[in-house]
Amino acid sequence: MASYGVIWPISSLIQQTFEGRSFEDHSYDWWRCARFGFYGSCYVAPTLYIWFSIASAVWPGSTLKSAVIKTCIETITYTPFAMCSFYFGMSLLEGKSVEDAVAEVKAKFWPTYKVGASVWPIVAVTNFWLIPPANRVPFISVCSLIWTCFLAYMKHLDKENLPQRFKHRSV
Repeated sequence: MASYGVIWPISSLIQQTFEGRSFEDHSYDWWRCARFGFYGSCYVAPTLYIWFSIASAVWPGSTLKSAVIKTCIETITYTPFAMCSFYFGMSLLEGKSVEDAVAEVKAKFWPTYKVGASVWPIVAVTNFWLIPPANRVPFISVCSLIWTCFLAYMKHLDKENLPQRFKHRSV
């Protein structure tokens, strides 16, 4: 949990740096970083730990076959749940209404899921196949630094003005 309490706010800082914010002009949004840290440590880390525990119990072993099965199940169960939870939960932490949180999920879920589905299966197969169970959460934590930068980018795009490459049908 501690790793996600550090990785998630660092990802927010990296994303804000790409927005043009800096230490020199004191323009970083520290409350945004705090929300990312809170959400990462209190929600993401425990749900990942539970998912990895369940996956290891239901599909034991580190063979390529079990890794592919775990990855496929993760891609169609945990991943959509985690993405919807991210947009919904972070919107509520920002003080937005439930209706606004739902609208953000509808606008951003599919674009985020498509990118995630093209990246995470490779990472997940590597994790389940080559990484020992005790090191799976730390390995994913390191990989998620980059992913969380992308989530931070998507989170702070205006849902009405998503770039054309992210346009989609709503959920």
